Formats: sequence, C-alpha cells, structure tokens
Amino acid sequence: QVQLVESGGGLVQTGGSRRLSCERSGSIFSISAMGWYRQAPGKQRELVATISSGGSTNYADSVKGRFTISRDNAKNTVYLQMNSLKPEDTAVYYCNALIKERQWVPPRDYWGRGTQVTVSS
Repeated sequence: QVQLVESGGGLVQTGGSRRLSCERSGSIFSISAMGWYRQAPGKQRELVATISSGGSTNYADSVKGRFTISRDNAKNTVYLQMNSLKPEDTAVYYCNALIKERQWVPPRDYWGRGTQVTVSS
C-alpha cells in the first residue's frame, strides 16, 4: 500500500527555518510530480510548491525566495526547506504525489496526513 508520511513540523519563531520531509513507502510503477500544500485554520488548502520528475519547480508567490522544494528519488523523499518563516506560514502542511501504482492503471493523487507548522510572532 502506497503511503506518504510527512515529518519535520513543529513550533518555530518568526524568521526561523524548518525543513519538512515526506517519505513515500510501498511499491509503485512510476511517480511524477510531487508537491507541498498547506491549510491554515478557516482557509482552503493551497499549493505551496511542486517539483516535477525532471526537477522543474513551481512556487506560490507568497513563498518564492523563502522556500525550496527538492526531491531525492533514491530515498523516495521530497523536502521543503522553509526559511524566513512568518506567522502567516502557520498551517498544516501536506505532501502530495501523482503516482501510477501499476503500469495498466491511470495515475492518481496521493496525500499524506499532514504536519503542523506553527510560527510564533
């Protein structure tokens, strides 16, 4: 069974840094885009950053220049390095991956359970 498990969340002060990790377990046929999303209380889930299988990245305007997404295919892991954190970055951060489990089935989205990041002012 394919699973995505996030780690690295916690409490950090304004201006601080945090690195989130998302490890994928379970056998698959292929994996393409991976990404991070976040959801703050009372708000909709929003895209933070994505990375393609080729390494192309995309960021929300609110995190450009502060966050960096990367992936280590050998470790089945995607990372989100967050610097210069602000109180408005406080949210539950979710890992996402577009995965094809078997050759003959279409790819679909998988989600982790999320990890809380709280930035204190």
